[in-house]
Amino acid sequence: MPIDAHDTAYLDALKQLEKHLGYTFKDRALIARALTHSSHSNETGERNHHLLCNERLEFFGDSVLSLVVSRYLYNHYQNEPEGDLTCMRKDVVCAPALARYARKIGLGNCLLLGIGEDRNGGRNNENILADAFEAVLAALYIDTNYSLDVVADFLLPLVEEDLREYEIKGTDRDYKTPLQQFIQQTEGDHLEYVLVHEEGPDHMKTFEVEARLNSNVIGRGKGRSKRKAEQAAAKDALELFGVK
Repeated sequence: MPIDAHDTAYLDALKQLEKHLGYTFKDRALIARALTHSSHSNETGERNHHLLCNERLEFFGDSVLSLVVSRYLYNHYQNEPEGDLTCMRKDVVCAPALARYARKIGLGNCLLLGIGEDRNGGRNNENILADAFEAVLAALYIDTNYSLDVVADFLLPLVEEDLREYEIKGTDRDYKTPLQQFIQQTEGDHLEYVLVHEEGPDHMKTFEVEARLNSNVIGRGKGRSKRKAEQAAAKDALELFGVK
């Protein structure tokens, strides 16, 4: 049976979440809203039920997440070009990564879900977890009087773990092969990589490449070499198709 904001189970789960966050909310209604899925608010029957769920906070949290991660990458990877920074950011702010962070802090246990969504495994749903994680970031940002540093203190240890893996694997991970294998499932489809732009002096050029399927653009990528730009474009295309 779904929990609600007055259940002992919910309050206990919320306390555990705050321990992971390293922060106790002053505005309890704010964190409760961040954890409220639309399926739960819809069941209230309230006319303004769309304002009682976490969707607005998720919208705000997406920008907070991007700013905190972008600031970190800009300051800690000062020799990396824009294309590589973009790839790194994509890796740590994508839905699978956010859902993974959410599971680490037990966020699913705190979600307020509708009866049907709860029965259908919503507490472990990747998109629901990722959206709620962003909403929690927004709630944390607001409740701390808009302190990016407090958000960063919680978020960056999670992100840094993924970035260390990125550094070990480097930007040479092969995305072109799995994309090619995916495309080959449909006979007659043609995949190509097209250089559309390059800039900078010869020793510091940045290349931009489009991955095209039957002349339609399915991915874009930038890198210090054409090969890296192609890999970034392939990664972008895989994300478009939902291939992991």
